[in-house]
Amino acid sequence: MPSRLDERRNLANVTEEAWRPPLHITPDTRLHRSLSAVRRCFDLQAASIWRDLSGELPGVSGLVLDVGCGAQPYRQLIGSSSDYLGIDTVNARPDFGYELPDTIYFEGGTWPVADGSVDVVLCTETLEHVLEPATLLDEAHRSLRPGGRLILTVPFAARWHFIPHDYWRYTPSGLYNLLRAAGFREVCVYARGNAGTVACYKLMALALPFLLPSSGGVRARLLQLLALLTLPFVFALALIGRATLHGKGGDDCLGYTATALRP
Repeated sequence: MPSRLDERRNLANVTEEAWRPPLHITPDTRLHRSLSAVRRCFDLQAASIWRDLSGELPGVSGLVLDVGCGAQPYRQLIGSSSDYLGIDTVNARPDFGYELPDTIYFEGGTWPVADGSVDVVLCTETLEHVLEPATLLDEAHRSLRPGGRLILTVPFAARWHFIPHDYWRYTPSGLYNLLRAAGFREVCVYARGNAGTVACYKLMALALPFLLPSSGGVRARLLQLLALLTLPFVFALALIGRATLHGKGGDDCLGYTATALRP
């Protein structure tokens, strides 16, 4: 018997995105840092993460391990009193498009890091791409010295991205229980933004595929020209969305920033 569900696409078989935003740029030059700053004016997810990490990373000391570092977009926030080490999966290039010469790429679930050798583990927008998140958190706990700190960010109100390598969305209670099970204590979870931020983010997302088309066909270029008419609206939404990040956060938000200690 035919089902109404059959009228829709079976997403279990989807292997790629119809549209993907530009990859992050490694901020290794003044120009690239400027371009990254411009991106944060419109990318509310990146802006919200930057706002949280800019209050956390400058004051850390010791060795900072950036897990799933991608383009290392937050490396510049780490102060001169700290050393930085970026690691990522060997699949970072084929699955996510990132490959940097000063990143250590590893295979499997075990990190190329000695036990208790790290002061801070930084893990931004990575946990949702890991099929076995408990394994990653166990490795974070193993790598940290006693008293070491984990700083973790995850998306919540975010589109399915890097398909099919995007597996989870976490709630504060889910993060709390995962971190406690891995042996972490003093777990804190903070919302990035609120319902207003999410509304601005979603409305901007309607225009971005047309403003930044993935293909270069004639139809895409014509739609891009028409989409330029929405730029004042997009600017206004970006300003409002960034303003909402100064609030205390809400139950509906862009994502979460979590911190925890290895006792």
